[in-house]
Amino acid sequence: MDIALMVHFQVTLGAGVPVYRQLMEQVKYYVASGTLKPGDALPSIRELAGRLAVNPSTVVKAFGELEHEGVVELIQGKGAFVLNHGRKLSTAEMKKALRDGARRLAVEARQMGLPRRAVIEILEEELEKLDERAGKI
Repeated sequence: MDIALMVHFQVTLGAGVPVYRQLMEQVKYYVASGTLKPGDALPSIRELAGRLAVNPSTVVKAFGELEHEGVVELIQGKGAFVLNHGRKLSTAEMKKALRDGARRLAVEARQMGLPRRAVIEILEEELEKLDERAGKI
């Protein structure tokens, strides 16, 4: 299965956290959660910069810092590959991370005036799309 289908990177401009740091934290989260495993390739710099609509030098900086921290290895002409064999997230930590994301979604839905059922339907649709892409359906 293509690892690019399993991970979703996103950045928030003007969030008070530099974009390269947001990207680094997401890679570290995916490694700690076990979604990214040692040997997995990250998206190419050009692909990720295009997907996030950021300057490629921002992705280069994030990948360089991740290499310096021992999370990834950069191989000239081949890309960035996960190295870190560090601590995995516990079930409680994964649930907390999901709860934090769900809270942000709930706040946005309330601010937009969306009813509860619409939010649940959107979430179910997105989960179904992910399952289809991963070949689980």
